[in-house]
Amino acid sequence: MKEINRCYLCYDAECTKACGVMEPDRILRSLYFDAGHVARYKLPEDLPCLTCDGRCGKSCPAELPVQKIISELHRQERPEESINYDVLKTDFLGIPLENPFLLSSSVVASTYDMCARAFEAGWAGACFKTVCLMDIDEASPRFSAIHGDNHRIVGFKNIEQLSDHTLVENIDIFKKLKKNYPDKFLLVSIMGRNDEEWAYLADVMNDSGADALELNFSCPNMTAENTGSDVGQIPELVEHYTQIVTSHTKLPFIAKLTPNVTHIEESADAAIRAGADGVAAINTIKSLIEVDINPKDGIINASIGGYSGKAVKPVALRFIAELSKDPKLHGKHISAMGGIETWKDALEFIVLGADSIQITTAVMEYGYRIIDDLRDGLALYLAENGYSSVNEIKRSTIRGIVSTDELDRSYLIYPKFLREKCVGCGRCYISCMDGGHQAITMKDKKPVLDASKCVGCHLCVLVCPSEAIVSSNIKVPKKR
Repeated sequence: MKEINRCYLCYDAECTKACGVMEPDRILRSLYFDAGHVARYKLPEDLPCLTCDGRCGKSCPAELPVQKIISELHRQERPEESINYDVLKTDFLGIPLENPFLLSSSVVASTYDMCARAFEAGWAGACFKTVCLMDIDEASPRFSAIHGDNHRIVGFKNIEQLSDHTLVENIDIFKKLKKNYPDKFLLVSIMGRNDEEWAYLADVMNDSGADALELNFSCPNMTAENTGSDVGQIPELVEHYTQIVTSHTKLPFIAKLTPNVTHIEESADAAIRAGADGVAAINTIKSLIEVDINPKDGIINASIGGYSGKAVKPVALRFIAELSKDPKLHGKHISAMGGIETWKDALEFIVLGADSIQITTAVMEYGYRIIDDLRDGLALYLAENGYSSVNEIKRSTIRGIVSTDELDRSYLIYPKFLREKCVGCGRCYISCMDGGHQAITMKDKKPVLDASKCVGCHLCVLVCPSEAIVSSNIKVPKKR
């Protein structure tokens, strides 16, 4: 994985052009997106790499040892099951979906051409960028990011607003999409500034070609009053505007909620009371990054905007778990988003209770092509574990999510030191001394655990750069 992390995920990849026999870039991409089982599944048994001169790696701009990586992968056991996309079939408020993966309302679903290319790639549908009656004037630039290894985006901030097409232009797009892609799901996001606009948009969307609506109560970047997350933070307003849409639409609809609250269930319950058929969460989290440390008087250098990407996934999982546990939402559709890049990310949301998955930031970084490993990874996982449908695993984990007062505190689980992998750096010692319980000493450049001081916090497991410390998984009763 450390080698794969250096892959550039090239467009028109040189490794594949150099090979001419198979598609190394497709294999590398599966590994990059945590779908090693898919990568192994797609490798031919008569692997040409075993007798090749390695020209794929020689052509790689990242100098990746492509031949070595694929040859090592070939030595692993090949999955016995086959990929069958039928297991991914589900629905959105009774409307069939070929898989649970949708583009979320954003720039990635903002034109006919973009949605069409996504549909051709294999996405089940799209939530079109929010339709409104406002004049949208975007700032430039409007994106910033925090990067991790190999320039991978960990956290992404935007100050993007809503669709800058006219209402007529957007409706023309919807009708064209449904004509050319009748089996794809078209969810349309709408936002009004007042009662009249919410009512008008709900009325107009009835004959627009939309399959369903999503009410945007969550955008944190709006300049107009009484819009976006300003509404989503007030359950009474959520209920009020939802009631208006209920009285004007013939379409099923969900409410998109803001995470910029303490208890997301309050707004969710308000939307359901007023007639919503489900909810979507989370939208971006209000944030501020890249602050100018050498400011000049009178110069605007930063703005609070919406934070997304891998970094927000733990927050999103928390909110989806809380929504799933809310008895007032039982039987209602939950569409989840927030930091989803891989099939495993998606699976975490599904087992908590998500009925559909929406994605934006990962598409912005990697393109629509990520649908390949989202579909293949999830479908092969389901087959390997004996499931005949993705619906069988929905909510399967939610009962195991408990509050901290319900945790069993009667035992310790000690860390286990893998001596053969230890490089003697002492990182575990430093962290335990200064951030733990002084339970590790160093002897001959190797860590030694003092069980009488260890509290089983596992900080050492997390900081070890060589993965030489793991959980023992042995529960030892606490001494009272």
